[in-house]
Amino acid sequence: MRVTLVVDAGNGDVAEAADDLYQWLRKDLDLRAFVSREAPAAPPDGAMGALGELIALLLAPGGPTAALGAAVVVWLQNRRGNQTVTITLPDGTQTVVSSEKVRGLTAEGTSELAERVAAVLGQERNSPGTRDTAEDDGRVGPSREAS
Repeated sequence: MRVTLVVDAGNGDVAEAADDLYQWLRKDLDLRAFVSREAPAAPPDGAMGALGELIALLLAPGGPTAALGAAVVVWLQNRRGNQTVTITLPDGTQTVVSSEKVRGLTAEGTSELAERVAAVLGQERNSPGTRDTAEDDGRVGPSREAS
């Protein structure tokens, strides 16, 4: 299963944030072999610019989704400012994890959020065009993308 991650650093340096997340994932022994970088596709006509660098993971079904969920949540807890990681599955399902209030989670809350993100990653259950939002307080639920 091919999973892609895109970092939105708010007003910060997206390239630096993407590089930092890439390095963070490479330090995880469970994920190291699955992580690679990809150049973003050219922006569509009329767009202001391309997306930031993509981080791709090739995970076997039932692969280390728990490790990925935990790594993303803990990485966000250690970042300054508001940042968002969008994880996209092959069927187009997106899971969005934001750092806005993640830093304030207890160890139990962090673990619960990581498990919820991993559960979403473990099942391609939504139709394309839906997003699963792993919100700051640990809630994960579907929401429609804005048109």
